Amino acid sequence: MDVDSTLIKQEVIELLAAHAGREAEVAAVTEAAMRGELDFTQSLHHRVKALAGLPVSVIGEVGARIELSEGAEVLVKEFQADGHAVAVVSGGFSQVLAPLAESLQLTHARANLLGTADGVLTGTVEGPVVDRAAKARSLREWAAGLGIDMRHTIAVGDGANDLDMLAAAALGVAFNAKPAVQAAAGAVLNLPNLDVVRHFVKL
Repeated sequence: MDVDSTLIKQEVIELLAAHAGREAEVAAVTEAAMRGELDFTQSLHHRVKALAGLPVSVIGEVGARIELSEGAEVLVKEFQADGHAVAVVSGGFSQVLAPLAESLQLTHARANLLGTADGVLTGTVEGPVVDRAAKARSLREWAAGLGIDMRHTIAVGDGANDLDMLAAAALGVAFNAKPAVQAAAGAVLNLPNLDVVRHFVKL
């Protein structure tokens, strides 16, 4: 699954940008990127620059404000109870995702790493950006590592950054997604309840 606006209700980068007083600016760029109008990597670097100088403590503050999507915990727990692997890959940030992934006991989790130095955010992303190609690679890598045939995979996302991942999976589910994503997905879910995804597959 994707994380922001899929597993969770919020867009983490917008919560972080609010601390810098630049939420509206960052939200506009996020929206355009999710519609596929901007290159994701370029848009991410642009948005992260707005965070430069914020204390690292804002990461914990934002983490405490995150809300899981309705039914997200039910979906994860029921798939896990039936012996399935559950993983997330995010264009967001690993410092925020890691505690959430641990609490849900996810099989795998991958996201971007915010640059930090001397107790503040540097306004940079360290290492390769988790873009749409990286999301699809993650799905294939994790499935192969677990001995799972791609015919037995499902992917869920909402933005243009999820398109390759949705196409790679046996079933790609658009969750309250942008029009371009809904048009490309194998299944479309326009309800707030993420656990409905359970009914698209045979457990």
